[in-house]
Amino acid sequence: MSKSIFLVLFQFAFSVFILAQTSDTLRVAPPDSTLYQTKKIAIGPLTKGDSVITDSFSNQTLKDTAWIAIALNYKNFRYQAFTQNRFFDFSSAPVAIRSDKKEFNGKELLFYTLIGLLLFFAFIRMSFPKYFLDLFRVAFKTTLKQRQISEQLIQAPLPSLLLNCFFLLTIGLYITFVLQHYHMARNYNFWLLYCYCFIALAVVYLIKYVSLKFVGWLFNITATAHGYIFIVFMINKIIGIYILPFLILLAFTDNNIYEVAFIFSYLGVFALLAYRFILSYGLVQNEIRLNPFHFFLYLCAFEIVPLLLIYKALMLWF
Repeated sequence: MSKSIFLVLFQFAFSVFILAQTSDTLRVAPPDSTLYQTKKIAIGPLTKGDSVITDSFSNQTLKDTAWIAIALNYKNFRYQAFTQNRFFDFSSAPVAIRSDKKEFNGKELLFYTLIGLLLFFAFIRMSFPKYFLDLFRVAFKTTLKQRQISEQLIQAPLPSLLLNCFFLLTIGLYITFVLQHYHMARNYNFWLLYCYCFIALAVVYLIKYVSLKFVGWLFNITATAHGYIFIVFMINKIIGIYILPFLILLAFTDNNIYEVAFIFSYLGVFALLAYRFILSYGLVQNEIRLNPFHFFLYLCAFEIVPLLLIYKALMLWF
């Protein structure tokens, strides 16, 4: 029992001794001079105005604490940050770059014309989707209902008229590109030449339509004449649709792409014309038992000779 009391008293005396030593050390120990000077420099200017801050730190030689004076004034700090940054050269004289006014006289009108053709085609396609489906079914598929579908196409005059106009617009522009490609119309304005091509095509097909109607009435083969007219204008509609993407390539490309576009446009147009002759011969052969030689004479008189006459006229006029 006495040993326990003695041990408790010893621990109490030792703890009192340790606490006394700690308080005396804190009371006697002098402050660190470097820390004190830093605090004095940092805290002292806070009680003064901005001008006093600038004056008191203008003569400071301590590099470690020089940023404090700048940071205390936000405007001065921002100015120093920009002027001392090597990426911002505010001290040099500004450089004035003068350029001439640029005027672009390129293919803007041609671009808008092609956009108009695309919108026109999209309008027809979205307004008469069944007509487009029946058109390609009759042209490239031989079915038992082909005659019935053909009659349905004939009974839809509005989309047929719109696609015929679309054919004249696209093929007229294509012929204009061909004439310029072979330098046959150097002295004529592009758009004036386009108007001439459009009017010439319209006149040629109008004369052809009236002539076929008259021949059918004259020789009492009206049904055959109507069927042939239907085939001619059906293939013309497909040619107008086929040639549209090539117009964009011919207008805005050059070099190899331009040449390839011309070759494929030729091949496609000639292939469709040949296919039109095959369909026409099959129709005429079934209706009136026409001799192949007589059909060849018809092609020469109504298809080839007009093209040669137009070519000769272009060579003389242009």
